[in-house]
Amino acid sequence: MKMIHSLIILAGTVFFIWFSIPLFTHRILNIGNLTGLVVSGILLIGGIFYKNFQQGIFYLQKYFLGKCVIGIMAIAIGIVVITAVIETVLIVKASAKKPQENATLIVLGCKVYGEHASRSLRERLDAALIYLEENPNSQCIVSGGMGEGEKISEAECMYRYLTKKGINSSRIIKEDKSTSTRENLRFSKKIMEEKGLGNNIAIATSEYHQYRASQIAKSLGFSVGAVSGHTAWWLFPTFYMRELYGILYQAL
Repeated sequence: MKMIHSLIILAGTVFFIWFSIPLFTHRILNIGNLTGLVVSGILLIGGIFYKNFQQGIFYLQKYFLGKCVIGIMAIAIGIVVITAVIETVLIVKASAKKPQENATLIVLGCKVYGEHASRSLRERLDAALIYLEENPNSQCIVSGGMGEGEKISEAECMYRYLTKKGINSSRIIKEDKSTSTRENLRFSKKIMEEKGLGNNIAIATSEYHQYRASQIAKSLGFSVGAVSGHTAWWLFPTFYMRELYGILYQAL
């Protein structure tokens, strides 16, 4: 029992720190790390007051209404866990799907600080760079408009990054109007139709984002493969958790 108590406190502490890192290092606060902070905080408090919590459960079990409350909470937690597991499996499968050779590569935009790519965007671009080097006949669409705090469009930032790394500018097409993943892909599709590039694409984005992006792409008639950027360990939980909400929202 003491070991369980200690493990709960340890897990709560580790995850609370993990979800706090993006907030204190890059001022990132979104539904992903907010959820992580709340859940890990509950674990931490539950571990500290483990005996009180256990006594409360025993007390509730004496009454019918208390048993109903416990049952509802258990079912709710079970549904959340099962949903998260299913979504995780879908994310892993989508991120591992290999693209065809020389497919049109669509790089999905991400945050730009002034004129500089964020870490997440660089991770996507580095994955895109490898694919373009290995597939010399592949055309590339860099897709992303200009948001708050950005001095240039995400497309322009990506274009500069790839050309500096040696990719011929003639292979890169800028799509600089989109503000969402759906617009990224819808506007890119229009470009591909105009240039006769077919419907076979590879999507360069973060691994956690591949499933949702691929589902949107398939709904637009694309044949899809994944070119996945690998998210930094300290950022992954925050954006993975946020993506779980995104997938659920898209499904509903």
